[in-house]
Formats: sequence, structure tokens, C-alpha cells
Amino acid sequence: MRRMDGVVLTALIGLLSLASPGIAQAQTASADTTFFVTSVGSGKGADLGGLDGADRHCETLAEAAGIRGKMWRAYLSTQGANAVNAKDRIGRGPWQNAKGMVIAKDVADLHGPNNNITKQTALTEKGEPVRGRGDQPNQHDILTGSQADGTAFAGNQDMTCGNWTKSGTDGAAMVGHHDRMGLNEEPPAKSWNTSHPTRGGCSQDALRGTGGAGLFYCFAAN
Repeated sequence: MRRMDGVVLTALIGLLSLASPGIAQAQTASADTTFFVTSVGSGKGADLGGLDGADRHCETLAEAAGIRGKMWRAYLSTQGANAVNAKDRIGRGPWQNAKGMVIAKDVADLHGPNNNITKQTALTEKGEPVRGRGDQPNQHDILTGSQADGTAFAGNQDMTCGNWTKSGTDGAAMVGHHDRMGLNEEPPAKSWNTSHPTRGGCSQDALRGTGGAGLFYCFAAN
């Protein structure tokens, strides 16, 4: 019986050593992640604690997923006298998701017609897909506060929920569709970063009402 136990133990050790390279590769792929959609929002609608709070949320999620040593920036614009463009916050690229798929090689590519942001590639920090149109619930509204070229909106119309500090019934935020799908075939419906403003305010319920969950894009800026 002892001899049989030894044979079984040897076989198990052999199987584990065969599996080790694959495990190491999975860990390396995760560590190389430089783009993701947040798996959860702040829980307070579009109140993310401003840009600093949104960046910290990106960092916290990345570290929990084992992605360390990177400077994370939320893809969000702000408005007003000190307006910030989302495209200027995220570094130079290239960026890849948790599965190693490149979504854009640089800022121009990201905002051009050939970027690779789709439902299949816009994964969370855990490498999981985000629910889109046709799923229950639909969560394809991704907060950006940005125009198609990644710049902030001018004027007094709120497109950033008070620069990401509002969670009530006033204000609105521009969202994009990570799955590139909408109610029609018009360009905004298929835009990853500027599809439509939220309706009914900036609360969690208001974001859900148009197909969102307070999620946003995170990019490694270094």
C-alpha cells in the first residue's frame, strides 16, 4: 500500500510541475495589463471623489488583481477654468488588456477608427467581460465626460457630474459604449467614449437607468 501511495504522490508531483509553466504565464499576462474597465464603480453613482479618487479606484482594483508597479489614470475629462482632457492623462501607450490583446498602440490610434476596444477586449482588471447590450443587466455605459477626440466639453452644460463629485438628481455625464452597440447604427451609438449623456442625474439609479453601473476606463500612464 505504501508503494502505491508513493507512486500516486510521484504522479501528482509530475502533474503539478507540468502545470507550473502555464500558471507562471497567466501571472505574467496579468502583470502586463495596462488597460481595463473597472469591475465595480464607486457605489456613489458618478461621485468618484474627483479625478484623484477615480485614479485611486483604478490603483486599488489593479493591485487587488495582482497588477502592480504601474501609475494608473482614469480616462475622464473635467470641465471649467482648469479643464482636463482625458486623452492627456493616460500616457503614450501602447495599452493591452488582461489577456494580452492590444487595444491601441498610442493616443492617436485610441481615438482613431482602428482602435480595438470591443465587448471582447474591454475587459475588467480580472480579465472578465463587462455586460453589454442584450445582457441582463446592461452595463455598457462607461463614464468618460469626453468628446470623441478625448477632450473636455466647453460651455456650461454639465457633462462630468460636477467634475465627478455629484451623486444626486442634478447634473449629467457623457458616457461611451464599451461594446460599440446602441439603439441605432449612428456613430455615437457605436462610440466607446462619447455616446450620450446620462439622464435623471448622477446617482447610481440614474446611471442604471441608461444602461450603466458607474464603471470607467483605466489606463497605465507609464
